[in-house]
Amino acid sequence: MRLTRGVLLVAATALTPALLLTGPAFAADSAPAPVAATAAAGADDPGTPVDEMSEHELRAAILTLLGKPYAGKRVTRDANAALDGTLEDMRTFLKTGYRLAQYEDDKVALFTILGKPYAGKRVKQEIYALLDAPTPEKLRTWLETGYRLAQAEDDRVAVARILADPDISDALRAAAEEVIDGTPEELRYFLETGRYEVDE
Repeated sequence: MRLTRGVLLVAATALTPALLLTGPAFAADSAPAPVAATAAAGADDPGTPVDEMSEHELRAAILTLLGKPYAGKRVTRDANAALDGTLEDMRTFLKTGYRLAQYEDDKVALFTILGKPYAGKRVKQEIYALLDAPTPEKLRTWLETGYRLAQAEDDRVAVARILADPDISDALRAAAEEVIDGTPEELRYFLETGRYEVDE
């Protein structure tokens, strides 16, 4: 069922505190989530199939997943439950549980991004498309790379609007002209901080 934009924005507001992503606007930029069924992240032998891993390797793999910057509430809860359980519980988490738990955390991340005041047209369009036909892998890939690029496009539009204002100072105009072709991080910094540091 397709969610309306109004429902999405209400959900975004409600879910914002649940997100455990930290850092600047592009905190979602990080290494891809490992495919736990075929490779145990952090194990002594990363190529060891999950069914052949020792207890030590299972615990190491789960602890590595817990240490990822994008591990949210669901991953943390399910990983700790697996660590407190049997060997089979840990194997099940690595084979299928982690993928689904990270998927839930990533959906929370999408709603949180929707609730940001600087989420523009491109970011919203891409999130709505993801919510229509998402897979865990598509969501993670977008959070790692797509979000950064979509936000950069929205930020360039915001800088262009600043330049379109005939009443801005010469210093601010020069700073905006310099940054408009910059990196996503430079654009975001300028809009959040740099524009206010320019001498008028």
